[in-house]
Amino acid sequence: MKVQRGALRAALGLALLPLLRPASAVEPFSLGLAIAGAASALTGYFSYPRLYCYFRECCLQRPDPRAVAALQENLEGKLFGQHLVKKVVVKAVKGFLNNSNSKKPLALSLHGWTGTGKNFVSKIVAESIYKSGLQSKYVHQFVATLHFPHAHSIDLYKDQLQSWIRGNVSICPRSLFIFDEMDKMHAGLIDSIKPFLDYYEFLDGVSYRQAIFIFLSNAGAEKITEVALDFWRNGKTREDIQLTDIQNALSVSVFNNKNSGFWHSTLIDRNLIDYFVPFLPLEYRHVKMCVRVEIKSRGYAVDEDILTRVANEMTYFPKEERIYSDKGCKTVDAKLDYYYDF
Repeated sequence: MKVQRGALRAALGLALLPLLRPASAVEPFSLGLAIAGAASALTGYFSYPRLYCYFRECCLQRPDPRAVAALQENLEGKLFGQHLVKKVVVKAVKGFLNNSNSKKPLALSLHGWTGTGKNFVSKIVAESIYKSGLQSKYVHQFVATLHFPHAHSIDLYKDQLQSWIRGNVSICPRSLFIFDEMDKMHAGLIDSIKPFLDYYEFLDGVSYRQAIFIFLSNAGAEKITEVALDFWRNGKTREDIQLTDIQNALSVSVFNNKNSGFWHSTLIDRNLIDYFVPFLPLEYRHVKMCVRVEIKSRGYAVDEDILTRVANEMTYFPKEERIYSDKGCKTVDAKLDYYYDF
């Protein structure tokens, strides 16, 4: 930016130079040429793509190493108890952004109980690619109960969804689409976007190969917990769990779940979902980590007594072992409000 700032100062200096001389020494014609020349220099300067995108948001056409670095840093520092998520999401997004010849869009399906970090991760992915994150005009978020509430309007929703995706990818190939509450989405609706996730080079002149699709769902959480409990009861740590221990069983569970928007979905049947990402249920120690971070984010010194009280107020399951928080870290923020007078 030093070179760019120098050029900007030079251009502005050229524009202001005649104005700093005595008025009698400047002829109107000369002043016009000077201002025109400065305007030309500034126009050329601001039309330079990288500078333009410094001041205004642009569609990310090229891989940016800062995107992956920001993604990895935020996941490492702010996401707790999810070693599989950190590994899979970073590798998947990094590989996709660095691949100049991808054969299909990236499709990630995030599964787990409420409060385990699914929305948080999708937010971090958005922020790592676009500075405005979820507010970016290139990031599009759909919530099943809000955007697709009526079962009798499925055909209309399908047409609208296809038009929205087609239009936005036409404007920005690196568009990000996030579908929340997939477990509440009407079966068959999500299949309408199947052509956009498939291995087509172009569809009606549009390529979707640089787009990213992220699906969020509670479906499959029981299967994930079952695997986690088996490891715990066999004396293994959660960090011993590998993606191969869960992924296939998870995809089958979601595919056969009638309460899932992926029920008998062609996206699964045709293997168009690149990764089923399991979010493990959070333990007591992870809840305490969440509380600690939230207290610090509010600008307070950490009070260990309040921290412990908040963590203890959460409910845990199974009933006998009480290992996992049934709401993850979802209600931590609200519980802290009780202890701090704003």
